Amino acid sequence: QVQLVESGGGLVQAGGSLRLSCAASGRTLRNNAMGWFRQAPGKEREFVTTISGNGGRTYYGDSVKGRFTISRDDAKNSAYLQMNDLKPEDSAVYYCAVRNNFIASTQEGMYNYWGQGTQVTVSS
Repeated sequence: QVQLVESGGGLVQAGGSLRLSCAASGRTLRNNAMGWFRQAPGKEREFVTTISGNGGRTYYGDSVKGRFTISRDDAKNSAYLQMNDLKPEDSAVYYCAVRNNFIASTQEGMYNYWGQGTQVTVSS
């Protein structure tokens, strides 16, 4: 079993930056793809970004391309989401997810483990 804990969320002004962290415990995540998703009030959860098991491939949702960067540190069993130039529409609960597969996926149904989420609020 894998436990995921997100941190780093908070309130930031538009144009600002935040760095989210996802710490995993229970087993090593080496060679497991990881992803970030988000859900705003009244909306469905949406894909943000994903990274393959060795970090060699990354994919981003259209709305965050060029502003967000995913990374991983397998030595720390963690993943990160650097968010720059934040906009009010980025406000949401951000979830970290892990899948039992090396290949990165944009589909939330492909992920096996989820964190509880961290709130990001961007003020205008």
